[in-house]
Amino acid sequence: MATAPQSHVPLPYVSTRGDAPTLAFTDVLLAGLATDGGLYVPQSWPTLGPAPAHGSHRAYTDVAVEVMWPYVAGTIERATFETIVAEAYSSFETSDVTPLVPLGDGHYLLELFHGPTLAFKDIALQLVGRLFEHELTRRGERVMIVGATSGDTGSAAIEACRDRDVIDIVVLHPAGRVSEVQRRQMTTVASANVHNVAIDGTFDDCQDLVKAMFNDRAFRAEQRLSAVNSINWARVLGQIVYYVVAAERLGDRTAPIAFSVPTGNFGNVFAGYAAQRMGLDVRQFVVGSNRNDILTQFFTTGSMTIGEVHASHSPSMDIQVSSNLERLLFELLGRDGHAVAQMLSRFRAEGHVTIDSDRLKILRHEWSGARVDDDQTLAVIRDVWQRTGMLLDPHTAVGVAATAACRRDPDIPIVTLATAHPAKFPDAVEGATGVRPALPPHLADLFDRPERFVHLPNDLAAVQAFVRSVART
Repeated sequence: MATAPQSHVPLPYVSTRGDAPTLAFTDVLLAGLATDGGLYVPQSWPTLGPAPAHGSHRAYTDVAVEVMWPYVAGTIERATFETIVAEAYSSFETSDVTPLVPLGDGHYLLELFHGPTLAFKDIALQLVGRLFEHELTRRGERVMIVGATSGDTGSAAIEACRDRDVIDIVVLHPAGRVSEVQRRQMTTVASANVHNVAIDGTFDDCQDLVKAMFNDRAFRAEQRLSAVNSINWARVLGQIVYYVVAAERLGDRTAPIAFSVPTGNFGNVFAGYAAQRMGLDVRQFVVGSNRNDILTQFFTTGSMTIGEVHASHSPSMDIQVSSNLERLLFELLGRDGHAVAQMLSRFRAEGHVTIDSDRLKILRHEWSGARVDDDQTLAVIRDVWQRTGMLLDPHTAVGVAATAACRRDPDIPIVTLATAHPAKFPDAVEGATGVRPALPPHLADLFDRPERFVHLPNDLAAVQAFVRSVART
């Protein structure tokens, strides 16, 4: 396994498509997407340091600084980074940040929804917003952040960036395809630097519009575009931490462990892969999909075919093109960026791509996928409620169902990532259990707050015109 340079030398980052400049962390942070259309990854994987004493329960922030420091060293002062990390998690409702809850038989839930917008995206974005502010202030610059959301990224990004003088943010969401709670968490924020756009189309359409804006080099430079969704490496970096934290809380981060992740855009589970490359002994990754099952297709057959995006009870996973899979393909193809670019170009042109049998065999050694439809999702929510009194959101329920379908070794603990608070999806939860989950106090008046957003067609020129119209100079 490749090791990273010494801590005083910034770790280089390379594009998954092989034709963009190599950058240091803070430049990757502000760039988001590489200029060749690829995603940035570290040139080499740092390794975890010596394991703490067996059974130790370190503060989340201490683990976070240890795990992330090799990726940022040489670009940020250590004391400054420690302060940013401490501030990022000071608003979480539990000091554990990500509590680990047993479900029985060596199966655990890692609750990732205790941040301000009740979803796992807060864990990375509360960090990323502060990193942006620090670096832009240091440089005397400002940026226009544009992002696409399938539900949760938008509100978490807005919460992280609101009222920051050096940032404007425009978030695109698919009209009518996010839950009402998810939409209102975005559209009721009255900050002058926050702008929401409902797009006629799917999340994939929104994501394509964002990528098209980044690939328009003149527009990108004119508006000083940047990104905080999971195409930005810093988002993935912030998520690596809780995989290590989960292993430590189970007693020993050097012991075998497995993870089950309800997955849409693939960034959350790729962070687990990064933790594995750093030395965490992850024996199995289970990828849970809803009826939009292109990832399950890939991990079971080695093929992907773009299909229609179907609405489901787990809307954050209503995706057919998972951007972060590109980062795994880069590793699978021997870090050959040109091979990745050719494969993805063919995928976009033909709507279908297949990896060879040898690479599929490598994948299937550690990766599994399961498709969970809406009826199964509601059945899992109902079953867990009846057995434990615990309410699950639909995405977490997909992960729990995928664990049941794919778990290989009952002697190895498996952790399902609980990605959202059940109150974000009250209709589905109430339909399954008869119990309508309440929003926490800080969001109790959400449905009384006025909304503010614009509705635009799935048209690049229209969206670019809107971005220009709201940009502050």
